[in-house]
Amino acid sequence: MHLSAAARLWGPPGLLLTLVLHPTLCVSSHRDYCVLGAGPAGLQMASFLQRAGRDYVVFERASAPGSFFTRYPRHRKLISINKRYTGKANAEFNLRHDWNSLLSHDPRLLFRHYSRAYFPDAGDMVRYLGDFADRLGLHVLYNTTITHVTLDKDQRAWNGHYFILIDQKGHTYQCSVLLVATGVSVPNQVDFPGSEYAEGYESVSVDPGDFVGQNVLILGRGNSAFETAENILGVTNFIHMLSRSRVRLSWATHYVGDLRAINNGLLDTYQLKSLDGLLESDLTDLAIVKDHEGRFHITLKFFLEETSANQSADAIPLPQDDNDNFAMRVAYDRVIRCLGWRFDFSIFNQSLRLSSGSEFSKKYPLIRASYESKGSRGLFILGTASHSVDYRKSAGGFIHGFRYTVRAVHRLLEHRHHGVAWPSTELPITQLTNAIIRRVNEASGLYQMFSVLADVILLKENASAFEYLEEFPMQMLAQLETLTGRPARHGLFVVNMEYGKNFSGPDKDVFFYDRSVGHTEDAWLSNFLHPVIYFYRRLPTEQEVRFRPAQWPLPRPTAIHHVVEDFLTDWTAPVGHILPLRRFLENCLDTDLRSFYAESCFLFTLTRQKLPPFCQQGYLRMQGLMGTESLRRHGVESGLLQDYATMDEPLEDSSQQPGEHGPEGHRLSRGPPHPSLDSNKEEL
Repeated sequence: MHLSAAARLWGPPGLLLTLVLHPTLCVSSHRDYCVLGAGPAGLQMASFLQRAGRDYVVFERASAPGSFFTRYPRHRKLISINKRYTGKANAEFNLRHDWNSLLSHDPRLLFRHYSRAYFPDAGDMVRYLGDFADRLGLHVLYNTTITHVTLDKDQRAWNGHYFILIDQKGHTYQCSVLLVATGVSVPNQVDFPGSEYAEGYESVSVDPGDFVGQNVLILGRGNSAFETAENILGVTNFIHMLSRSRVRLSWATHYVGDLRAINNGLLDTYQLKSLDGLLESDLTDLAIVKDHEGRFHITLKFFLEETSANQSADAIPLPQDDNDNFAMRVAYDRVIRCLGWRFDFSIFNQSLRLSSGSEFSKKYPLIRASYESKGSRGLFILGTASHSVDYRKSAGGFIHGFRYTVRAVHRLLEHRHHGVAWPSTELPITQLTNAIIRRVNEASGLYQMFSVLADVILLKENASAFEYLEEFPMQMLAQLETLTGRPARHGLFVVNMEYGKNFSGPDKDVFFYDRSVGHTEDAWLSNFLHPVIYFYRRLPTEQEVRFRPAQWPLPRPTAIHHVVEDFLTDWTAPVGHILPLRRFLENCLDTDLRSFYAESCFLFTLTRQKLPPFCQQGYLRMQGLMGTESLRRHGVESGLLQDYATMDEPLEDSSQQPGEHGPEGHRLSRGPPHPSLDSNKEEL
């Protein structure tokens, strides 16, 4: 193999030659888990590995965590919400509206302690991430740049191969699992004639004084483009923005990555005709030419192709030569490129097969819904770079979303490599309604990662009890048993949060009249974010998940229930929310989930063949009110119980009758129920 070919294959020149000359190149160290990048996603994964006691290391090229935020955003204001007050004390609920905190068990590591600003300064994020790593004692190798990653096949390895990482000093590391949290860091560029004249967002001046009295053209229409425009809006002659797609506003699309209101001042000046403006055109059809005064003109690439190569720039035809109403006929003093970012594939050997070469995968690595690479088992993509799973759908590309997807990956790894089943809570079936209501009203991951992460409820035999699994990747539902270690043999419910099918989009009026739904019978027409419960008698197959109906996050269920949207996102109304949900669950299970007083259960035993679960699990098993000494004394003093402690001849254990003693050994009265304590009332 020629050295030039090796350089193309391995990345840094000479790397393959080094391995050829040193076939016994020693590995500096082996780790079960290697994490690339000490940004928010990398530190979040490290915190889970640390708490689980796993063997891991984080590689960070800078001298401290969060190096991305030391430079970006260029104008230092984050667009992630730091909502410090919600009126609630529930920590999980408050995380719904805290878009910056990572998950930990240390209450000091909440971002509200680091900034009072609703949109914080980027420096506060750097400080926060530094404290997060230090206080949790995370294992981070700073000033270590991984320059190349490749595979070493070995059947003894967890995944059939080890990942070999080489740093800038030639040190070699071996990992069983590779967790890539490097974000998207390479600026997007569009190659067209004259594109070299454009200054990049990553390097353009942030001093408004450098733009006084200038005509500025900005290429792009995302938050970085509008952030740049907002910074110089008051000092320029005018700003024109050019992109192939129309503006997408986050409040219209419900996608946090679209244009946020904090950056959209130029929309006002455009629509109110104050010189600034927006234009739509494909950049690949255009060209930029520079005149003898150093100013830039927009022309068509077609015109350049018809011009001889030795013709001066001033002689190149311009569109206004044929059409004197051409929109961009003015000359510009500056052209700024703000076209977003893409993943850096350069350090990964081709054997890892991270990208398929499609247009979309040039921005993001090709991964499964479990966030594992489609090309290499054991390689997971975390954080912003994992956004391909929910691009333009949910919040997986941002801290308040990927802190939960990182946790899901950790739970998958815990079961795969350490035999630790996915965390679950087992409860009697009578608690099913309450469990769902609590989660949809409190859970942050369910709320932020709508239509991506869902709670899964696995029914036990005869629907006597259930297991509750939180925040499982919905698209991996067919593989749930394999990935979690939890059997799903008796049916299941999936609890998800969804927007209405036609509520969002850049071309829709999201403030249309009568947009809200208030009646429970119309709940399926709810437009705003609301809980949706799917019922399956069996686990869907992979084929059913793959070929599900268009716009459906899951295959068609046996039954489905929409909890009607609520203006306060508070789904606790007894009649509007809880009662319809309970009736839906009862219809699916063919049982009665209500709670009853003892007298009702007694009557049911005389009149029904099948008792409600509450009576089976409570009344018939004598698992009613727990007896305590203080409760017994209160009963005696009120005349409701006899004081057996004062009796001369207490009954022997062998002669006790069922129901004569409570769970704590205190004898319970077998007299008629007191009318004030036992009635035929039923709960909703």
